Order: sequence, then structure tokens, then C-alpha cells
Amino acid sequence: MSIVIFGDLFSFPEGSAATNRVHTYAKGFYENGINVHVICFANEYNTSGDGQFNGIHYYHPFGQNTRSKYFILRRWQKFTKYIKTIALFRKINKEDKIAAINCWTQMTLTQIFAFFLAKLNGSKIVIEISEHPLRYYQGSFFNKMHGKLRLLIEIKLCDGILCISQYLVDFYKSKNVNTSKLFLIPSTVDPSRFIQTGENPFPFRYIGYFGGLTFYRDNIDLLIKAFVEINRTHSEVHLVLGGFCSDKEREQLTDLISQLGIGNKIELLGYISREKIINYITHSDVLVMVRSNDMTSQASFPSKLAEFLATSKPVVSVNVGEISDFLTDNLNAFLVEPGNINALTERINFVLDNYEFAQQVGAKGKELTNTIFNYDFQAKRMIDFIT
Repeated sequence: MSIVIFGDLFSFPEGSAATNRVHTYAKGFYENGINVHVICFANEYNTSGDGQFNGIHYYHPFGQNTRSKYFILRRWQKFTKYIKTIALFRKINKEDKIAAINCWTQMTLTQIFAFFLAKLNGSKIVIEISEHPLRYYQGSFFNKMHGKLRLLIEIKLCDGILCISQYLVDFYKSKNVNTSKLFLIPSTVDPSRFIQTGENPFPFRYIGYFGGLTFYRDNIDLLIKAFVEINRTHSEVHLVLGGFCSDKEREQLTDLISQLGIGNKIELLGYISREKIINYITHSDVLVMVRSNDMTSQASFPSKLAEFLATSKPVVSVNVGEISDFLTDNLNAFLVEPGNINALTERINFVLDNYEFAQQVGAKGKELTNTIFNYDFQAKRMIDFIT
């Protein structure tokens, strides 16, 4: 029996937060006796090709390294991607029956194609919902109608829905989805990845943030402004920022840092590979999770928060969405209300001033990554749900 993780929201083996979640699913399935195939369906130009990573087979049916200058050829390449994918599914299904397709997409065409593949191979289709399905369909009447149509198709063409939050479970219930099709899978992490090894990348203590480096969604400007005050009482501590951002967002970041006059105390790493970033995370003295309080945050659960907890380091997090359903302030993390610079400053200063106690809280946070957030624990639940 095999499970295919298929979609256009992730790359593999390197990628974003979605890629990290795919890794935990795939590893959990594989270690529980299920063969796993990861198919990256996005039209991404890459050099990784197809391969195998820790027993997990992965494929890029688009298969292009460079973008052609010819429009007709680009259309042909996108069309043949579908033909290659059909052939790939037939081959996998022939060698090892596909029990289910775990589909990750926000595109209606990809959703319909995944449904076609499931029917063609006699497989179930279970969709992954880690964000609010209507977050990109706000504003105009026509945009909202488009979102409702896409949602209807998504619901009708699946056998099950994996939801990252209770918010999403309740949302789909409100759309009259049968509760037997809904399954709650919170953030998942492989804690064995976050054991501190190697040398400290910096010769100083530092507060670490690793994730999206955006102002709107991730509120990274909140942390930078709070750090200005933190630096007044803890001048020996630096701030290290690692993650993806566009050129425009990076310019915003550097402008803000320059305006505040703290460029000599902030290390802006940018994007680092999935494996290399671990060394920066695990050597942090304090890990901070900031996020805005909007529709997206209410519906989702940040994967980086579970990763931070896995390090056993003190974690300071804004309390958005369902974070307080799992974490308790001063017990297994330090929670602050979103958007409050003063509260964020106070909590980070408290952690630095009371570091022995903060380490005890960090150890309690790590316990959650051996249970509720653990990839193996959740993989067993997903396999039961699918079968």
C-alpha cells in the first residue's frame, strides 16, 4: 500500500513551511510501513530532478530547469506535465496500490485533476487544509463568488479533509460537510531534527526568529521595534532573522533597521536551506514567534512554533488563533497578545532576566513535541483515518 502526497503548494526536498509539513507526513507514513511518493506539481524551474530522500520517492513532472523564451513551447511543457503525471501515477499504482492521494492545492484545476487521478487509480483523495480556504477570495463580489465555487468543488471532490485547526473543522461543518470527512491534524514536527549539534554560528547570545520575513503577515517589524528597547538593557544580545522574503520586503526590512540605528545588532540571514537553518535555530538563546492577528492566523497554526518548541529553548509567542489551546503562559511557553510591542518587549526581557526559569518552561514546551505535535503520533492517526 502506498500514499501519494501531491500538489502545487510545496517543493521537495527543499522548500517552505509547507515542505516541512510534507516531510513530517512522509516520514511518519514511511516509518509506519506505508510507501510514500511525493509529487511536486507546480511549474517550478529547478535542478533537483527526481530522487529519493530518506526512503521517500519524489518527482517533478514539470521537469524543466530553465524557462523557454517561446510561448508555444512553454504551453506544451505545461500540457505534457499532465501526461507525465498520469503515467507516473499508473506506474506507482501498478507497483504498489495507491490507497490515497493527499492533495495540497489552492487551484481548482489541480483539484479536479487530482480527483481524476484518484478515480483513474481507484484511490481515495484526502485534501490538506492548512490555511483559510477563502483568504484569497475577499473584496469584490465576483472574487467572493469565485471563492465559493472553488470551495464547493473542493468539498464535493474529496473523501476526506485534513484540517490544521479546530477553526477549520468548524468552518467546514458550517458548510454542511459530514463530520466523518473531517480530521484535525495540528502542527507536526520531527523533534529528532532539532537536537543541538555543531558549533554556535555566532560568538554572541541571540534572539532567533526563523520564518517569513514580512511586515503584514508575520509582523516582523513588531519584533525589530521591540528589540530596540530590549537592546537598551541587554546590549550583549543580538537579533538573528532567517527566512524568505521578496526583494521589496528585504528592502523594507533593511530600511527599518537602518532608521532605528541597530544594524550592528541584527543579523539578517535571508533564506537558508532546510537542514542548515537548524543550527541557527538550536543555538538561539530565545526563540520568538510573531504573527499578525487576521483571518489567516485565526484559521492556521504556525509550523515554526512546533519546531521552536522541539529545541527545548524558551519560546516567546504571540497568542493568535488556537495557540493557547496547546500552550500555557509561564508553563510551556511565554505568550503575549498580538500587536503589542510593549508586551513583547517585557516578555523577552523577562526571559533574559530569568533564564534558568525560562529554560524549565522551554523543557515543558518540548514535551508537547513528543506527544500532540509529534509526526509519528499524528501519522498513525492519519493512517487510521484513511484506511
